[in-house]
Amino acid sequence: MPTFPNIRPRRLRLNERVRRLVRENHVTVDDLIYPVFVTYGQGVRREVSSMPGIYNLSIDMLLEEIKKVEELGIPGVIVFGVPEEKDEVGSGAYHPEGIVQQAVRAIKKEYPQLLVITDVCLCEYTSHGHCGLIKNQTVDNDATLELLAATALSHAQAGADMVAPSDMMDGRVAAIRAKLDEAGFTDIPIMAYSAKYASSYYGPFREAAGSTPQFGDRKTYQMDYANGDEAIRETALDIKEGADIVMVKPALAYMDVIRRIKEQFGYPVAAYNVSGEYAMVKAAAKLGWINEKQLVLETMTGFKRAGADIIITYHALEVARWLREV
Repeated sequence: MPTFPNIRPRRLRLNERVRRLVRENHVTVDDLIYPVFVTYGQGVRREVSSMPGIYNLSIDMLLEEIKKVEELGIPGVIVFGVPEEKDEVGSGAYHPEGIVQQAVRAIKKEYPQLLVITDVCLCEYTSHGHCGLIKNQTVDNDATLELLAATALSHAQAGADMVAPSDMMDGRVAAIRAKLDEAGFTDIPIMAYSAKYASSYYGPFREAAGSTPQFGDRKTYQMDYANGDEAIRETALDIKEGADIVMVKPALAYMDVIRRIKEQFGYPVAAYNVSGEYAMVKAAAKLGWINEKQLVLETMTGFKRAGADIIITYHALEVARWLREV
């Protein structure tokens, strides 16, 4: 094989146009999903203190935010609810007039072509902050499944285009698929949080969604961050149970997992660029320590290079604008 001086890799780095010509991975607006937090009230636009630029929005203000999503060509949003009241069984999650159900109907009425994905979990709605029913101070996996399935069905009935169970209960994809199919929603895809780790990167989200556990932690149902093989087993189970898209969460510290899952299964893979990742970038940018645009676009490209087909990110609006400038 020829070597230097006949082979000079720098020839293909000569200028920006050559670099664009041979670039292997590209981030486009079509890769993006924007997470939104919806709450009750009118005229509510309450900034999350640890996530500059991200807000708890009442439905009227959410529709204004969705207008930006549409204008920028972002394919869709994933909706998280912030209820007024909570109880032991998270009844607000599956109530037909819950905040997510109302928001979905409003979005689909105003923007019928927008892809609306709903997060399916109980943690925002339970008084104890855990993702399922509590029995003997632990989450009762099997008793929780019916409530998760009821939540997913209520979202589909409200008009959701896709449901995304994030609870990490064993068997929840199968329970949701069966419930949706039984009710005639066979065309509603499931995007499963398949490899969701018990991570310190979620802190700001818990402020935004009011979902901090009131006792203990989530390590009995979310994955140990030291494990990679377990992610393969979890993903295989979700696919077998009927998942249409699989997700890795968080994304930044788990690019190896994204790559392994993509290579192993060849399924559509979503990477969730989570709240802690977003908050660190915003904090460093505020202090002038980084070039925010360059760093974020580099990170997004890293997710694509790792194998992600979909990027769920709080930077979505900014990324979409920056891509128009390229």
